[in-house]
Parts: sequence; structure tokens; C-alpha cells
Amino acid sequence: MKLIKGLIIAAMITGVVGCSRVHPVLNVENAPVSYNLQSQQVRSAILESGTARGWIMNETKPGTIRGEINVRTHKAVIDVEYNNKAYSIHYVSSENLKYEDGNIHRNYNKWITNLDQDIKKKLATLAQ
Repeated sequence: MKLIKGLIIAAMITGVVGCSRVHPVLNVENAPVSYNLQSQQVRSAILESGTARGWIMNETKPGTIRGEINVRTHKAVIDVEYNNKAYSIHYVSSENLKYEDGNIHRNYNKWITNLDQDIKKKLATLAQ
């Protein structure tokens, strides 16, 4: 009986720890543009994908787009660096997302994953 109780407690602790709301910051590094596209087309795909997801996207210099998203009381700022061969998404700053020592609320990583997937889809559409 003690063994069963011990296993149940261990499973509960593992479940709670595994469901932590804070995870390492997700950066997308040199995601390849697998199609023969021009930089302007990659730029367009990034801008359209971000805007469709609720990001405010502005080109800060050639090859770099600053993205900002505000969800309720939470804010995240990213830089998307790109050319016709690859793009990268990097964390810049945040508010109310529990950022500390390279860790952040898991919702930030979901937003970045969704943005990355949308950019890939848009690039594929532009290549057709």
C-alpha cells in the first residue's frame, strides 16, 4: 500500500513540475528559406504572418523587422532578421511574462512557434 501511495505522489510531483509555466526562451536560429525567393518576398512573408497573428511589425533597418505583441497585460518584443536564404527570431524584451535568466512564460514560446510556422507556410505559398 505504501508503494502505491509513493508512486501516486511521485506521479503528481512529476506532473506539476512538468507543467511549469516558465520555460527557456525560444529563439529561431537561421531557419532556412528553402525556396528561390528574393529578400523582399521573405520580408513580405514575415510582415504578413506577424500582422495576421496580432504582432505590430515594423522594419527597423534593412534585413531586420521589430515585432511587438500585447496580450492583456503581457507584452513581448522580438527582432526578426532575414535575407533570401534564412531568417531568425530573437527575443528582445517583455513585460509580465516572468522573464528571468533566459526563462520566460510558456505562452511566449507558443507565440514564437505559431509565428515561425506561419512564416514557413507563407514562404511556401509565395514559392508556388
